[in-house]
Amino acid sequence: MLVYFILRGGMQMVPYLTKIFAGKPQTMGDKDAKNPMEREWRSAIYKEPVHERVWLSRLNINGDGQADLKHHGGLEKAVFAYPSEHYDRWKNELPAAGLTVGGMGENFSLVNQTEQEVAIGDTYHIGEAVIQVSQPRQPCWKPARRHQVKQLAWLIQNSGRTGWYFRVLEEGFIEAEQPLTLVERPYPEWTIARCNQVMHEEKENLEAARELAACEMLAANWRVTLRNRVEKGENPDIRRRIFGPNE
Repeated sequence: MLVYFILRGGMQMVPYLTKIFAGKPQTMGDKDAKNPMEREWRSAIYKEPVHERVWLSRLNINGDGQADLKHHGGLEKAVFAYPSEHYDRWKNELPAAGLTVGGMGENFSLVNQTEQEVAIGDTYHIGEAVIQVSQPRQPCWKPARRHQVKQLAWLIQNSGRTGWYFRVLEEGFIEAEQPLTLVERPYPEWTIARCNQVMHEEKENLEAARELAACEMLAANWRVTLRNRVEKGENPDIRRRIFGPNE
């Protein structure tokens, strides 16, 4: 769906919420399986479409939840958004995986917006709520387990097709097929794509890490990681996050 608004000099596409997804944690797999990819695991990555108006709180969409509250959920990860257009590329690259909209465990499926076009601190009205971009998603091993592609988290990260999180500034009812109306863009230079580059591709670029860590609207966990890189020369071991118990 293409949605436009008129600007001086022409038209510009508006970010648009096409589908909302929510789901509670569930246990899957076989605890006695020999193949790690088939063993028992617990996740809320399987979400169902929400077809009616739904309450968006500071922590999540009503009816949504997380299995691992240490790494998922919370004020800085209240809503996970993913561009629907990415799925065409995933289908071409991983045809056997059967990736379709909702397959990344997103809450918001968006059109007219990608990681190159959204930035940290971008603030939007959506329905009755106000939301703000807080950080890129750093994929863990669970999408790989769901789709039975062991390298999937690595591919998501390296492709830059990560999606991003919103924090909720004002609670309210939302529903699908609503535009995201931009209210404020304080850090246009810190797009999600640029943040991913600094975090994952430019680990030797300490000046960029220092500048990004100073972005006050970036989620605290990202800022701590970047400061540790600059001040202590530390970089987290990402293998555990990316492959986890799938190895």
